[in-house]
Amino acid sequence: MADSRSNGLKVVVGERNFAPHREMFERLLPVGVTTSWHAGFDEAALVADLADADVYVGGRVTPSMARAGSGLRLVLTGGAGTDKVSFDDLPVHTQVANTFHHEDSIAEYIAAAAVTVRRDLLVQDTGLRQGVWASAVYREGVPQPRTLRGAMVGYVGFGHIGRRTADLLGAFGARACAVTGSGRVTDETGLEWHGVTADLGRLMAESDVVVVSAPLTSSTTGMIDAEHLRLLGPSGVLVNVGRGPLVVEQDLFEALRDGVIGGAAIDVWYRYPSTGDEADPSAMPFGDLPNVLMTPHISGVTRDTFVGRVHDITDNIARLHAGRDILRVVTPS
Repeated sequence: MADSRSNGLKVVVGERNFAPHREMFERLLPVGVTTSWHAGFDEAALVADLADADVYVGGRVTPSMARAGSGLRLVLTGGAGTDKVSFDDLPVHTQVANTFHHEDSIAEYIAAAAVTVRRDLLVQDTGLRQGVWASAVYREGVPQPRTLRGAMVGYVGFGHIGRRTADLLGAFGARACAVTGSGRVTDETGLEWHGVTADLGRLMAESDVVVVSAPLTSSTTGMIDAEHLRLLGPSGVLVNVGRGPLVVEQDLFEALRDGVIGGAAIDVWYRYPSTGDEADPSAMPFGDLPNVLMTPHISGVTRDTFVGRVHDITDNIARLHAGRDILRVVTPS
């Protein structure tokens, strides 16, 4: 439903996470902008609405949506990822820009997830619900878990998320190393070493916890496979907050099932709902495994994240309205 102010830019918002902040979003827009909000992802409705739109806000732009938006001047993804934007089908004049503000929320999630899995809290919770005290105090053969003090945390990708997480886990006494596609990092503080993706095997072998936050591209898809997981070892923990397909799906399941690695926290998946809120996240039965923390891509979904993103997005809309340069423009790889 449109909220008309006066003639000018039309902004279509197809990202439901901005709905709780609609009043602030619209208050920050310049006069001359109208908005059209969608409660959920309905491709047909969005295709129809984009026919006369100047700006689209949302992380998923299908080929049909891109072709329908022949007048689109700007796509604002509403987040960092652009892997669901059909760049090839957008008009040549359309700019795509992203936004961040999720690093604090995701770092907090990673810390909580790493402790939960590394200290076997999932197993203990499940056991106690059935009256079983799965603790070294009461059961023979149960190992005493380790804290993060002195643990090596390896970062696969070291941008906003990696840097903030390393700062946070450093307070626990954790050490850090990282690999990136270019081999460069913007801030080396606290890293014992960093290298290129070719050094991934070394990182897996030396790490107690591996945090995956690399972008998904043709070169990073499947970058972590069975051999890398073997190097992480039976006490190692994998935390994936990047994209599911960065890790080979079947290899990860089998490594968890067979005790090749100790456990995993998985927030990003291989299947997502196309409509509604129901879908199996994988072809493999990860839900049957006791050593996996499964979350529905929520590591960055907090109020703090989206308030910051509202400011970024409305600022870019104001820039477009005033004819100024757009910030954080993304060029497809």
